[in-house]
Amino acid sequence: MLSPHSHRRAIPAGARVGFWRARDGWMLRRFDWPADASPRGSILFQAGRGDVFEKYLETLAHWHHQGWSISAFDWRGQGGSGRLSGDPRVGHVEDFALYVADFEEFWRVWRKGAVGPTVAIGHSMGGHLVLRAMAEGCIAPDAAVLVAPMLGLKTPVGAGFGEWAARRIGGRGDGARRAWRGNEHPATTATRQALLTHDDARYRDEIHWQTVQPDLVLGPPSWRWLIEAFASTRLLRADPRLADVRVPVLMLLAEYDQLVSARAALRVAARLPDARVVRFGRECAHEILREVDAVRDRALAEIDAFLAARLGGRP
Repeated sequence: MLSPHSHRRAIPAGARVGFWRARDGWMLRRFDWPADASPRGSILFQAGRGDVFEKYLETLAHWHHQGWSISAFDWRGQGGSGRLSGDPRVGHVEDFALYVADFEEFWRVWRKGAVGPTVAIGHSMGGHLVLRAMAEGCIAPDAAVLVAPMLGLKTPVGAGFGEWAARRIGGRGDGARRAWRGNEHPATTATRQALLTHDDARYRDEIHWQTVQPDLVLGPPSWRWLIEAFASTRLLRADPRLADVRVPVLMLLAEYDQLVSARAALRVAARLPDARVVRFGRECAHEILREVDAVRDRALAEIDAFLAARLGGRP
């Protein structure tokens, strides 16, 4: 059996990459990797803004080797799921409800064919949308893992003023235009890698995929995406339905995350009936599952133990 490391720059032989047609005919690129033998259960993994599932093949291989069947899809408007603006390098969406609708529909179809307990795992924007879908009653997994979830945007001026400024500036003219030039965050002297991971090799893995599949590359968000991100996170933080989410939740947070607010996530976690929080310090940037081995191994061990405790099977 190949180790998870061998899958970082190649689609596994047993996996399938194809497309799924949404209710309106939009084609979403999907990834499916059935378990080799009797499945322990089924995981639907959703990455963050601008991401593609190729970035997480090493982590998906870790779970697959433990007996999980794995699926994922690129969010509408990014990766291999087309674009929603005229500029193919801009991540645009008119309303986050469109993401939720896609997720709900995909989950419903995927759940019918899933074997064993189902797990929803989301990173960053994916974590936000997993939790929002659960709060709105769109999905009901047996367990959920939120990795550096986008429950508040990191901004030096505060979320309230940040949203006001985004609406003030981005609300004029074409909302699909880019909100800033490049990088993952405006007005920062940090390199893109410094915002994402301390692991040079894993960062180069992403650059590899961008090189061999340039059509998947996405740059900064649009002003409309930014406005919607502020609004969707604000509304979710205040959503009274969080208290009704009975799904066991594991939340992994990077306390010095420069892209999303760990403090906002902690406040949300306190309102969930069944949530465990694991915190990482200065050793960890935003992409916890693509960090240096010491961080990543701890994160995977926490996820493995959580799923074993809640769903059974080997830790």
